[in-house]
Amino acid sequence: MQAVVLVGGQGTRLRPLTADIPKPVVPLVDRPFISYLIEWLDGHGVDEVVLACGFLPDALRDVLGEGEPGGPRLTWVVEPEPRGTAGAIKHAEPHLRDRFLALNGDVLSDLDLTSLIRFHEESGALATLGLHPVEEPGSYGLVRRELGGEVTEFVEKPDERSSVATGEVNAGTYVLEREVLDRVPPGRSVSIERELFPRMAGSGLYGLRLEGYWMDIGTPDRYLQATWDILEGRVRTRVEPHPDAVLVAPGAEVDPGATVGPRAVVSAGSKVADGAEITGSVLLDGCRVGQGATVRGSILSPGVLVAPGAEVAGATVGSDERVAA
Repeated sequence: MQAVVLVGGQGTRLRPLTADIPKPVVPLVDRPFISYLIEWLDGHGVDEVVLACGFLPDALRDVLGEGEPGGPRLTWVVEPEPRGTAGAIKHAEPHLRDRFLALNGDVLSDLDLTSLIRFHEESGALATLGLHPVEEPGSYGLVRRELGGEVTEFVEKPDERSSVATGEVNAGTYVLEREVLDRVPPGRSVSIERELFPRMAGSGLYGLRLEGYWMDIGTPDRYLQATWDILEGRVRTRVEPHPDAVLVAPGAEVDPGATVGPRAVVSAGSKVADGAEITGSVLLDGCRVGQGATVRGSILSPGVLVAPGAEVAGATVGSDERVAA
C-alpha cells in the first residue's frame, strides 16, 4: 500500500519555531514529528510513503533520507510552486499505483487506517474520507453522510448553532482510487477539500467515522498538548509513557536544585541551572536556562538562552534568542 503525505506547507502558525525548519521535522518529544506519522502508516501495511514537498524540501530530505531500515520506503516529489492539496497529489500521480492513502502531514493520530481501507474496498467507493468526531464543530469543515456512509454534503466551518452541524469532521485522511486524479486539472492549485470532494458528493464519495486520537499540531498550544499526550500515553506511539510527562534527554544537564515538571521536555545539549523552574514547557536542543529563571507553558527553540532570574510564560521563543531578566 502506498501513502501520499502532504508536507508542502510553511507551518506559519508555529512560527518562530518553524522559521528555518519545515514543520514535519520539528522535534516532538524525542524525534521529528513526521516520524510518528510514518510509524502510524507502517503499522497499517504501508510500504511506500510519497512525500509531496514544497517548503524547504532539502531540509526534510536531510533529516529523513530514504526512510528507516525495515520501514516504508520514502519517495520524494517537489512541487514547482504551491499546488493545493489536490494539485499536490496530482503532481505525484506518476509515482502512484491504482489505490493509495492520502494524508495531511500535520496530524498526530492513531486512527484505524486498516478499517478505513477495508470499508473503502467493501463499499466500492472512488474516495473514502476518514471522519473524526469533535466537540466544537464550528472550527472545522463538517461532513454529512447517509447511514451507509455515502457523503452527501460538506459544510465549511459553520456557526456552532447551525442545524447542519454533525460533529464529524474531515480528518485529512483519505483512501483514493487513482482514477479520481482524472478529475483534477494539472499544473494549477486545486483544493481537495473545497473543490474536488464537494463535486464528488453523492457520486462515489464515502466517509467512515474513526474513533481514536487525532490532533492537528499546527499551533503552539496543540504542539505542547501533543507532547504531553505522547508522554502520558493518550496516543498510541512507540514512546513509552513517562512519569509526570517529564523527559530529560541524554546529554541534557539539569542541576539537582532545579525543578523540572510536571510536563517538561529538556532536549539534548540543554542546561538548566540551580533554582530554575521548568513546567509545561519544551526546551529544544542546546537551550540554557539560568539560575532562578522560570519557564512555564512555553516552547524554546534550539539555542535559546534564558538569563538568570528571567521569566518566560506562554511564549514560543525563536532559535538562538536571548531572554533577559
